[in-house]
Amino acid sequence: MRRTGLLYDERFLRHCTSPAHPERPDRLEAAYRALEEDGLLAQLTLIQATPAKLTWIERVHSPKHIYRFEEACLLELGELDHPDNEICKDSYEVALLAVGGILKTIDLIMEGTLDNAFCAVRPPGHHAEINRALGFCYFNNVAIAARYLQEQWGVPRVGIVDIDAHHGNGTQQIFLGDARVFYYSIHEHPSFSFPGTGRDFERGIDEGHGYTLNSPVLPGQGDEAYQEVLARDLFPAFASFQPEVILLSAGFDAHRDDDMSNLSLSTEGYSWIMHRMMELADEYAGGRLLSVLEGGYAIQRLPELIRNHLQILLGK
Repeated sequence: MRRTGLLYDERFLRHCTSPAHPERPDRLEAAYRALEEDGLLAQLTLIQATPAKLTWIERVHSPKHIYRFEEACLLELGELDHPDNEICKDSYEVALLAVGGILKTIDLIMEGTLDNAFCAVRPPGHHAEINRALGFCYFNNVAIAARYLQEQWGVPRVGIVDIDAHHGNGTQQIFLGDARVFYYSIHEHPSFSFPGTGRDFERGIDEGHGYTLNSPVLPGQGDEAYQEVLARDLFPAFASFQPEVILLSAGFDAHRDDDMSNLSLSTEGYSWIMHRMMELADEYAGGRLLSVLEGGYAIQRLPELIRNHLQILLGK
């Protein structure tokens, strides 16, 4: 088996949202409980979070955005930038823990202690822009991870694959002009889905032109469409770019049982995607794959999807 890490920390549950909010603590609680019951935790290297230093957050987000987030939590305003972005007094500290835990996990992978890892974090990150919170996201976890790989570890080519049902507008914005990061996203077509970005003609700007690639998928599409599109778009793109580390924005909300999209991926379809991600990591990145939780709101289905995800990371 591979040496697979699991970043999980009970403090992630302190980011409290209302009971009706899709991104609530129950998501992680249900997933972790299922891993305990299945005996899978014993096969994983468990990682606890430590708060990120602000210098790494500032590599991606403006000081003003960071300050507004902290202030809104201290004042217990209840939201940041939009009513969807519910916060509590602990949300800022939890977001720092999520980022810090991810950076700690990167160190373990780059040092050779781990082969790969899954980061079961809250809050998610891929919608967070340089100056704005959006879509339940406050700090862009994967974008900060990519900057950390570039600047702390000197990785010249970082590949990001985003399989969330919704386009990662924040991650795309941050790396639009960066030829050292290839951002790929497959998601529900923006004409029918939040946040309305991620069309196929969005390809990056200046030096980064050609290093952003979007594959919008029409509502109702599932396993067959995903397999065709990934084979057509992602596989040749990575064969050309040859990323040295792969970051996966692992959103599970394209599942047919998830009400947050109109896509129809099956559980088996998600497993197929993850097997292909492992193959890409083995071929180009020495197996170095860091997966970070984004969406996935079907509480009855998420534990199964995360369990399968981790079993594939383990090489089962």
